[in-house]
Amino acid sequence: MRRGVRKADLFASLVVFLVALPLCVGVAMASGVPAELGLVTGIVGGLVTGVLPGSSLQVSGPAAGLTVLVYEAVQAYGLEALGVLVCAAGLVQLGLGALRLGRWFRAVSVAVVQGMLAGIGLVLVAGQVYALGDVAAPAGGLAKLAGLVSLPGRMDPVALSVGGATIAVLLLWPRWRRGARLVPAPLVAVASAAALTAVFDLDVRRVEVRGLLDVVRLPEAADVGRLTEVGVIGTVVAFALIASAESLFSAAAVDRLHTGPRTDYDRELMAQGAGNTLCGVLGALPMTAVIVRSAANVHAGARTKASRVLHGVWLLLFTAVLPGVLGVIPVAAPAGLLVHAGCKLVPVREVRALWRGHRGEVVVLGVTAVAIVAGNLFEGVLVGLALAVAKTAWEISHVHVETEDRGEAGIVVRVLGHATFLRLPKLLDALDALPRDREIRLELGGLRHLDHACAAALEGWAAARQGRQGVATISRTS
Repeated sequence: MRRGVRKADLFASLVVFLVALPLCVGVAMASGVPAELGLVTGIVGGLVTGVLPGSSLQVSGPAAGLTVLVYEAVQAYGLEALGVLVCAAGLVQLGLGALRLGRWFRAVSVAVVQGMLAGIGLVLVAGQVYALGDVAAPAGGLAKLAGLVSLPGRMDPVALSVGGATIAVLLLWPRWRRGARLVPAPLVAVASAAALTAVFDLDVRRVEVRGLLDVVRLPEAADVGRLTEVGVIGTVVAFALIASAESLFSAAAVDRLHTGPRTDYDRELMAQGAGNTLCGVLGALPMTAVIVRSAANVHAGARTKASRVLHGVWLLLFTAVLPGVLGVIPVAAPAGLLVHAGCKLVPVREVRALWRGHRGEVVVLGVTAVAIVAGNLFEGVLVGLALAVAKTAWEISHVHVETEDRGEAGIVVRVLGHATFLRLPKLLDALDALPRDREIRLELGGLRHLDHACAAALEGWAAARQGRQGVATISRTS
């Protein structure tokens, strides 16, 4: 390896480490688990997933996109079951990759994905606003939103000031381009909040630290037995599918940022599965490829996968040598970090672009987001996928009816396009409007598709017309 490449990867790994450190802590806290478990996932993402083939430059670790689902799972099944859920999801990902299904994730409607991110962002922001003021957040997306009305009177002004200052640094620091290239904004924001809290000895809630050995927990037989529960199986499937989709969409975005080797989607899916399987064995958070860290890696000049592996080394060294540093971080600081991240998940610009040319996609996006806020992540995504399929079926089932009056020979009616049950009312209305005292020849040869419902309805229409002393014949050829 050339010296220039080694230096570039070393520098990039330090940048990614500085970005990943506060995000690992923040995502873990938002997920309702000890902060160290976020660091464990980041370490596995670097040292295990980082060395496996797939995508050369994207970086894996705990992601804001899964916080809502993880929090719901921990509340429903307990922290001790998290490892089994994540491990099983990793095995599902390995199976999907072995079956070469990775590329099919690119067929998921973009509107559903953006709606998923919007819903996650809204729930994440609503929950972390409580943490900004050291207030316990209620369970459920709707409860969080409803509680915002009475929240201002309950917030600790000191903690709110720390969280607000964190958000302000995140917004302002990137404007100093030279400084932002040297030190990432998330590190500056969280480090500044920690320093301010320590210097002035502010009375705010701080991150609790127990050490890696105290939080890592291997799954037990009783935990594995829970995989027979329907709800647990649904959560495993949700973990696997959402983590896979987010990782592969991130890979596609990262590929557009560099000119190096392209992603092998099936291998990348298996790499993610291997990482999540190990994370589950250790009882840690699930991982995905994270676009924020991946983009930082590319922009810092990374050339090979060595940069993402080294970032895992730095996370491991920090966690082993300086775990006490986490204890000086005020909870409001990572909360501000995640409020900022949650707002960025809401695709405002994309909605504006879609509204100009594809308003149906905006409806899918909005319904998916609302369903996630009102229910949960898995149900919201299923609603979005069902609506996207229904929208596509409606759009492609165009039926066009042409009539030709041949005088004494009667009227020829040609039906063109796709005749499905979705367009059946329109088709029958057009046929019922035909003169009842003329002979009708219905030609279906121009149809590209005729489903059973339409075929039965047309046969019924012809039979009914015969019963009223009309004459109707159906031809399958033009």
